[in-house]
Amino acid sequence: MCSAKAFAAMHGFILIAILFGSCATTSNTKVPQSSHSAFENYATYIWHNRLYLYVAAALTFALCFLLKILLKKKSFSEDVSRLVQEALKKDDHCDERAAVHVSGVKIFFGSQTGTAQSFAKELSADVRSLDLATEVIDMKEYDPDDRLADECGSKCVCVFLVATYTDGQPTENAEWFCKWLEEASTDFRYGKTYLKGLRYAVFGLGNSLYATHYNTVGKNVDKWLWMLSASRILTRAEGDCNVAKSVHGNIQADFQAWKLKFLKRLRVLCQGDDDKCCGKRKEGASCIKTDVQEVEEEMKPDLDNYCEEEPMESSSDEDDSSSSPSVLDVEDLGSLMSSVKQSQTPSSDGRVAKRSRKVANKSQEEKEERREMITPALREALSKQGYKLIGSHSGVKLCRWTKSMLRGRGGCYKHTFYGIQSHRCMETTPSLACANKCVFCWRHHTNPVGTEWRWKMDPAEKILQEALDKHQNMIRQFRGVPGVKSDRYEEGLTVQHCALSLVGEPIMYPEINRFVRLLHSQRISSFLVTNAQFPEEIRSLEPVTQLYVSVDASTKESLKKIDRPLFKDFWTRFLDSLKALAEKRQRTVYRLTLVKAWNVEEMTAYSELVALGQPDFIEVKGVTYCGESSASSLTMANVPWHQEVVTFVQQLVDMLTGYEIACEHEHSNCLLIAHNKFKVDGKWHTWIDYDRFQDLAKAHQESGGLEAFSSSDYVARTPDWALFGASQQGFDPAETRFQRRNKGKDVSGC
Repeated sequence: MCSAKAFAAMHGFILIAILFGSCATTSNTKVPQSSHSAFENYATYIWHNRLYLYVAAALTFALCFLLKILLKKKSFSEDVSRLVQEALKKDDHCDERAAVHVSGVKIFFGSQTGTAQSFAKELSADVRSLDLATEVIDMKEYDPDDRLADECGSKCVCVFLVATYTDGQPTENAEWFCKWLEEASTDFRYGKTYLKGLRYAVFGLGNSLYATHYNTVGKNVDKWLWMLSASRILTRAEGDCNVAKSVHGNIQADFQAWKLKFLKRLRVLCQGDDDKCCGKRKEGASCIKTDVQEVEEEMKPDLDNYCEEEPMESSSDEDDSSSSPSVLDVEDLGSLMSSVKQSQTPSSDGRVAKRSRKVANKSQEEKEERREMITPALREALSKQGYKLIGSHSGVKLCRWTKSMLRGRGGCYKHTFYGIQSHRCMETTPSLACANKCVFCWRHHTNPVGTEWRWKMDPAEKILQEALDKHQNMIRQFRGVPGVKSDRYEEGLTVQHCALSLVGEPIMYPEINRFVRLLHSQRISSFLVTNAQFPEEIRSLEPVTQLYVSVDASTKESLKKIDRPLFKDFWTRFLDSLKALAEKRQRTVYRLTLVKAWNVEEMTAYSELVALGQPDFIEVKGVTYCGESSASSLTMANVPWHQEVVTFVQQLVDMLTGYEIACEHEHSNCLLIAHNKFKVDGKWHTWIDYDRFQDLAKAHQESGGLEAFSSSDYVARTPDWALFGASQQGFDPAETRFQRRNKGKDVSGC
């Protein structure tokens, strides 16, 4: 087009030059001829041939004009080409940026004991193996009001690993995050689409023994995020600390199964394929699954399905016009109603079919092989704490007072109160599981919990023999150790006493009576401690040397706060256990642990509990602080001084009838209140005649229980140094008090 314009201009200039030249020639013919000079002749010649000059000038101008146009065209073409290349490069960069579907993974954890935090670190390491950036975030250090909305456009996937704490509440580090999320989900100022674009997954940690509050926090976080239009990329999963109910055997296995699903889903998202159907649906069909379809798939018995629940809505994007509504087809209503009617149709004997299915399920569960109580992770944790584990649910550990008395540095409070030889005492348990999670638990809740026996069971003979072997092996390690007395070492190899108080609830063990009989058959005394949650087991328990019941609080509210029991009817069980204790004829003991600012003001209530259970003895001990624990808020401020314990005991005795303060062990911060029946002729007889007890227990066993005996039948006199008010304050003068260097504090036995 530009060339045509150039040629047209050139032709125009030539035409004008010819016409102008013709006119000039015509006018010149009228000038007369005359003689001229050479210059005039030359000028005249040029004038006569001026037409050629005009034509030449016009051609030159036209050529210059044409050349200029051609050069501009070339430059324009180059500019266009350059701009096109730049645009293409920009498109390529845009495509590259658009290809990044997941920029990273942020892992939020709400943890009390550290389990969720360890899971977060483990998941982070696995995600990094996919070449994705990760960030592990403590919910306590994250402000959702300022930062959570920013995650909607960051292309990050947010993972929430949240544990459920006491009474279904969030853990301490997740309290503010959950509170904000709950309020935002119902606050109109945020709006229902506040977190639209946020992709998330939730894994909850809980214990199904707390049925009412099981995994409440995980369910709520999932619900609140969904209510704010966040997109769930994976169905919520729930890990169960209850190994008996955990689908995969323990919470670690539950997490591993969920993690495999999450990593698989993450790979799909990284490839840009966000299609849940993975391209396997028919053309024109919707990919969004209905609730019924999801439920049907989750009911399939494969590894991926465990403890997974989600709200009625299957996706937070269902309000989008392009998605199909999550509803049940009319055609499916018939089969659904038929199944409902069938489940409610009475059988021939009048029972409902649903009950039959329940019985069938129970029978199926009984057929299934029971799991071991000690999981690999629990075994590792307890082993690090010095436990020698036995079989699948038992353990033994060397008490520090055993080590102390081997050196002649003093014995424990049982030596002062009851005359046991601490270096000959074995501390063990046939059941590591417990029905409480006491705030002062000196095991920091590493042991399992349970309300009934649902694990594999080892025979009592195996437990006792391995406990004795392991205990003796631990004693043998002191051979030749400086300070260990040779006679004490030899005596320590033969166990004379067994304290069934190591950890957990020994009375839960189904063969506890057989275990006690085996102890007595080897003339080993039995000191059994229970947490007052199993009254029937207390009633059916055969005679033991001394039976303890932990009375950690005197009111329902404080007991729930301190012991954190698993049973819903914990207070009824507690009171019934005290009544069962009153029915026992052997020595019985209330064990009171004082926690300052928690349970030391309940004097009247304590006196009422004493009247209910009528124990022979009451041990009152200040709580022992075992260091900081994420599972407890206990601090040194909650540990009472010994004089404070003495004052409490004196006030309590003034409110009791028939009881006096008998003994004191100042180093253990413990006092013993005894019934007056153990004060014979003005002398206290709180010690035990162990040989006499073994004879009585043997006669009782051989007679089939016909030859009964009571606590008064095997008493021994208490030495003066063990009595309350003595200058020794419960320290055996035959021992040597030891104090560490640079410390004025008595640390006997440490």
